Parts: sequence; structure tokens; C-alpha cells
Amino acid sequence: MSKILRLLNTVKYLKFIQIYYRIFYFLRAKIRKITGFEYKLSKQSNALKLTLQDSIKGISSFNGFEFEILNLKHDFKGDIDWNFSDFGKLWTYNFNYFEFLDKKDDIWTIYDFIEKLPLAKDGLESFPISLRGINWIKFLTKHYINGKKIDDSLYAQYYILLENLEYHLLGNHLLENGFSLIFGGYYFKDTALKESGEKILYKELDEQILADGAHFELSPMYHQLMLFRLLDVINLVQNNSDNDKFLKFLREKAVLMLGYLKAITYKNGDIPMLNDSTSGVAPMSNELFLYAKNLGFDEIKPCELTSGYKKIDKGRYECILDITDVRASYIAGHTHADTFGFEIYIDSKPFIVDCGISTYENNTRRTYEKSTISHNTVEINSHSSSEVWGSFRLADRARVVDSKIGDDFISATHNGYKKFGVLHTRSWEFTEQKIVIKDSLSKSIKAISRLHFHPNVAKDEIGKFVDLKDKDCQIKEYEYALGYNKLQSAFVLEIYFTKELEVEIAV
Repeated sequence: MSKILRLLNTVKYLKFIQIYYRIFYFLRAKIRKITGFEYKLSKQSNALKLTLQDSIKGISSFNGFEFEILNLKHDFKGDIDWNFSDFGKLWTYNFNYFEFLDKKDDIWTIYDFIEKLPLAKDGLESFPISLRGINWIKFLTKHYINGKKIDDSLYAQYYILLENLEYHLLGNHLLENGFSLIFGGYYFKDTALKESGEKILYKELDEQILADGAHFELSPMYHQLMLFRLLDVINLVQNNSDNDKFLKFLREKAVLMLGYLKAITYKNGDIPMLNDSTSGVAPMSNELFLYAKNLGFDEIKPCELTSGYKKIDKGRYECILDITDVRASYIAGHTHADTFGFEIYIDSKPFIVDCGISTYENNTRRTYEKSTISHNTVEINSHSSSEVWGSFRLADRARVVDSKIGDDFISATHNGYKKFGVLHTRSWEFTEQKIVIKDSLSKSIKAISRLHFHPNVAKDEIGKFVDLKDKDCQIKEYEYALGYNKLQSAFVLEIYFTKELEVEIAV
């Protein structure tokens, strides 16, 4: 019964269009399996020569037949298996994006992929097609490559994408589809691809980019990724089109997103690891700012954060905290149970940190990284404030029911523990020398407040920064995510209380 209730509490947030396309794609696949339908993997094309300014180099790389992706290496020893899945679906997806393309001689990997395309599994899903399309077109354009076999294969892939747009997911997935369709439309001078892409971007950018410029899934990493793709499309449109209306729209959204990224980025260039965020996936903020400058954007000014994250900058230290509800309610897969979590940087160095993420696999590590236990907030009765489950599911979720914001004071209350009849109120007071955090529960109950320290903070230093006098507490080890598939041991302070707690952090 509890599983059924959890499922209902997940599905009830979906849009009708998501449910419709899930059913439609499921039934269509069943019918096509019976009829023996197969997509054509080559389509007569007439590609254009485009003009593109230099973009940002991908993070994945390879040497010979050894590929390094998401901090994991694999040597195919002379025969690439594009369906390789030993490292999980995310690794396979990234492998099929072709972000490792660099030198002109790398073209042999594209021909190898095309030769084995009839055997492709994950590689013919919409998301990999979208990113691969952009990366192939950027690579072919950069090196002035005219390859009829490549063009015909890519054109066919774009029509597979056009038939399988990710309306069942929406969010960043549909945005990626739209960005890529614009690239395909311009490269092949195909009105259907171009108009479909423009339709998606007009609607989705209006919905997904909030008033302060934040991407509505509120993952700083995905914000960087969506901004990167948006800048690539601006690069394409302003160098190959006279569509001033569309370009104006794209640039206005980019200005908003750049202002938000400027505001949320720490002084040393890091982003907060809130929700699904980690290092080594998206371009760094400074790379994006430079790319924008090269595309003619003026000096980027930070916006005022209004979408739910707050940033306090006291010169010597910066603190970013989360007092927001789920904004992308119908695609909350990248959301964590981290209400009232926060991070602190001192002298531009990470001090109290979010654990980050290291995997998307449906396993205990993924559950841990999304749960309240891995964030700097209060856990009650060993339950999370929002019900995370699976790799990308969120059922019952915390809502902020009250908040007060002053110059050096923030207070908020959430109802994520209403199942226990408890409201959690947390306040922060900021001075030049310390941060005072007060937690108040509406009734006495078993609770734990956690502070996760960066690996560079030694165990014996914690007591110098946090006043532990008269506290029932314990310092334990935890695994901090340096990136996907990359963990490092660090320390977490657990403080046990039942009703009220006050913690002073010297900065």
C-alpha cells in the first residue's frame, strides 16, 4: 500500500502531455515490434557549410581505443562497443554524445559508429542523438569536413529524434532536443527541423528560465549545461542567419542565465553542489563567461537571487542556502531532500559543503546522495524531508510555508515532516565573525542536524570552528563526491536534539 501511495504522490505532479506521450510511445513501440518496423539509418542530405566561432572543449577524452568518461577509463583494444554498459547507462550515454571529438583525425570514431549503428541501443535514444548531433556538426564545421556518409547518417538520426521528442519527460531533456533540432535545421537547411526546434525553445525557455535567470530545476550544474547549449545556438544563429527576432529572444534569455550564474558562483569559480550537481561535467562558470564575451555579450552583472537560493557575502566568507520549494514539480528527478541545506566558503575555499553526486545508478549510493542524511540540514526519525526514491523520482515533498528575510537574517519554516506532525523552522544570523543557526521543531521528536565538511578540513579542526559545548554530538566519516565515480573521505558532524538547537560557526 505504501508503494502505491508513493507512486500516486509522484504521478500526481506530472503534466497531461507527459502521461499522454508515455502511453503513446509505449503503445507505438508494441505495434512496431509486431509489424517489424525499423528506422532508416541513412537519409539523402545536402549539408551546408556553416560558420561557427570556437566553442568550449568537451571534458571527455580518448587515446587510441581507450576512452575516459566521467572519471572512468575503458580500453576497447581495437574494437569499440558503442553499447558498452559495464559502467552504467550514464557512462554509455556520455560515450555516445561524442564530446571527446577534438582533432580532425578523430573522424574515424564517427565512421566506426555509423558502421555499427544498426546494433545501437542507447545511442539511438533521443537524448544521445540530440547531443551527438550538436557535437558532430561543431566538429565537422570546425575542421571543414565534407563527408556524405556522415551527413546522410546524421540526417536520418535527426528524423528519428523528430519522431521521438521527449515530451514524456520535458524539462532539460526537451530543451536539449530543441537546441539540437536548431543545429540540424541549419546544417541541413531543413525547415521542419528548424521550426520544430524554434517552437520548443520559444515555449520551454520562457517556462524553464525563471525571473532571476535560474533554470527551473535549480541544479547549478544543469544551469551551466543549459546555458552552454544556449550559447552554442546563439553562436549558430548569429553567424548563419538574419532571424533577428529569434536571436533577440535567445540573447535575452542568455543575459538572464549569465546574471544568475554570476550570482550563484563562488569567488573562486566553483558552483554550489545543490541538487544534482558535481564537478567535471559542465563547463566552468568562467569558461561560459568568456564564451559569452566572445559572442558579443557585455560585462555580466550578477542578478538578485529570487528563485529560492540565497547568497550571503561577508567578504571573507560566502554562504549559499536553500529555502525554496520544488520549482520544476513535474520533472523533479534532479531534486534532493535538502530543504534548508547550505554551504560555506571561507577565503574562497570550500568549508561546509554539500556531498554532491557521484552516480545516477539506481543504488544505495544514489539514494544516500539524494536523501536528507547527505545534506546540511535536519533529519527527523531517520526520514528525509522529501520522499526521494529510484534514481529520478520524488513523491511527497517539503514545502516552505513561511519565510522572513532581512539584511543579515533569514528564517523559514517547512512542512516536510508533516507525516510526524512536525514543522521545522531554521534561522541564520550572519555577522563578520560567525554564523548562528537555530533550529526549532514544533514538537519534541528525535532529530539530527548535520554539517558536512570539505575533505581539506581535518577532524581536530572542527571543534575550533563549531561551538560543541553542551552538545550531544559525534564526528563521523562520510564520502564526499569529487565528481562522478570519484569519492574522497571527509568528516561530518552530527548533532542530536529533540526540540531546539543553536549552533555557532566561527568564520
